[in-house]
Amino acid sequence: MPRVFLIDTDVASDDAVALIMALRAPEVRVCAITTVAGNVEVQQATRNACHTVELCEATVPVYVGAEKPLLRPHQSATWFHGCDGLGDHNYPPPRQSPGKLPAVDAMIAAIEGNPGLVVVTLGPLTNLALALARKPAIAAKVGRCVVMGGAPCCEGNVTPAAEYNIWVDPEAARIVMLSALPVELVGWQTSRGEAVLNEADIACIRGFKSEVADFAIECNSRARAAYLEQTREDGISLPDPVAMAIALDPTVGSQWSEHYVNVETHSELTRGMTVVDRLNVAADERNQAVWADVLRQGRKVKVCWTIDTKGWKEALFSALR
Repeated sequence: MPRVFLIDTDVASDDAVALIMALRAPEVRVCAITTVAGNVEVQQATRNACHTVELCEATVPVYVGAEKPLLRPHQSATWFHGCDGLGDHNYPPPRQSPGKLPAVDAMIAAIEGNPGLVVVTLGPLTNLALALARKPAIAAKVGRCVVMGGAPCCEGNVTPAAEYNIWVDPEAARIVMLSALPVELVGWQTSRGEAVLNEADIACIRGFKSEVADFAIECNSRARAAYLEQTREDGISLPDPVAMAIALDPTVGSQWSEHYVNVETHSELTRGMTVVDRLNVAADERNQAVWADVLRQGRKVKVCWTIDTKGWKEALFSALR
């Protein structure tokens, strides 16, 4: 039996590559893709999702989700991914239309209909938070919940403290982190350093001469330039595909530990910060009051600190051949 994936995403350039990895994985059935406002407006994310599904010649329904965060205005990342999220290469509009169900309804139906499925989130956690608020019992039916998000114990990519997916809707992220879901947090730091696609990696992918390989490199052209501006590191950084590689094969994550995790929602200085109790001091007397909600829930998050870079790149290359 294939493993069943439900993917929630704000499809831009790296999300599209992650979708390709899941859609082309022979041992996986993607039962639904739900879209959310994040990198781009939700309607654009939906078009990008449909385009990617068609590119992979797959038959997977795409459902439109939240147009904005729970409590805040939507702030996109088009400066990083381009106005259309795919590097502004004027890809043709997809033929596929989105499903009629709202994403939250589709998400609940997918989880209830496929107990033990893998939920993979690649964008802000608005849809998942809304689904949990409507039906908390779905958390117990999820086998794994792989979340691309956060900057655990390191700098962020949108502020010094926060990674974009969490920063955009910190209230939703906090709901998910404090829920009964079996969350595996794959932070931005896992896609940096040796995980970045260098010139040799890019040449290797271009050498596959497949439509999906060409698309994966081309649609990330603006993101590559933006990453250079942001970090002074040249190459293509792919946070969402790294998370997808871990969803497909957990051993790609080479160092893990479980901790209480909270998300900052009040301070503008540290809005969206993923605060990881790495030294396990949340229950100490001096911290109990601040961490009371997390301690009451009692569920720890599995945090990925480092990855097997060779394994990650092999997984990507395999999907793009």
